[in-house]
Amino acid sequence: MEKLTEQIIASAIEVHRTLGPGLLESAYEECLAKELALRHIPFARQVPLSIEYKGTSIDFAYRMDLVVNDSVVLELKTVETLLPIHQVQLLTYLKLSGKNLGLLINFHVPLLKNGIKRIVNNYKKISATSASLR
Repeated sequence: MEKLTEQIIASAIEVHRTLGPGLLESAYEECLAKELALRHIPFARQVPLSIEYKGTSIDFAYRMDLVVNDSVVLELKTVETLLPIHQVQLLTYLKLSGKNLGLLINFHVPLLKNGIKRIVNNYKKISATSASLR
């Protein structure tokens, strides 16, 4: 998993090095997808994430920006400062999807390594109902 995250981070750094900060999140997503494809790293974009609420599945409740190799969730941002809520958002995506690892990448920084947070999910897959009980 460490080799994969290194490849993802190297791809994001290449995008940031080429474009710099200041663009919309959608532009970075498009270019990061292109960079991952050039490196033959499997990924999916805008992956729908359903939630279960009181016994009913609510499809397409959320969309994960990118899921790499069906194991690492990428949440892309272009904000002045990453806030705790951004980390909670990614952790929720990890919990709902049953994935263990996510990278929160903020492209709105002068040096990209300062805009990357690794988030680890130590919990099992949850539903919206059980999430509200925590």
